[in-house]
Amino acid sequence: MTISQGSTLPDAKLVQMGADGPEPVQMADKLKGRKVVIFAVPGAFTPTCHSAHVPSFVRTKDRFDAKGVDEVICVSCNDPFVMKAWGEATGATEAGITMLADASSEFTRAIGMEFDAAPAGLVARSKRYAMLVEDGKVTLWQPEESPGTCEISGGEALLDNM
Repeated sequence: MTISQGSTLPDAKLVQMGADGPEPVQMADKLKGRKVVIFAVPGAFTPTCHSAHVPSFVRTKDRFDAKGVDEVICVSCNDPFVMKAWGEATGATEAGITMLADASSEFTRAIGMEFDAAPAGLVARSKRYAMLVEDGKVTLWQPEESPGTCEISGGEALLDNM
């Protein structure tokens, strides 16, 4: 079942690169008692994700901070090594955006946002979306209709509705 505004997010284990290598991250721990923005992309270094989606959150990170957002998280069904390199390449890491790998697509499947585009080499990936989550509950939900567009899931679009 696909989540919607008002849904409580399920817990899932994602992975983040730490100082000593990959570290597990429980989504429930990230969300409990906090105001968090989560946005997801079909793939690191893919055209729209790299040139539009992540840059929109790099540009707007300070505005989210000013609205009391505790953390901005980018989720992709890539491995944590790729997510680390991508965060560095895009300036997301420097901007303070948390890059989480959903390598097994556990979180993505649990919220009903998985898709395959095998001809493009994308299997078990996430549809593009952005959401505002308060204490684990989705208070703003903005999924894209097409994985190749970044119109309602970009940083500015999410801010416009907060």
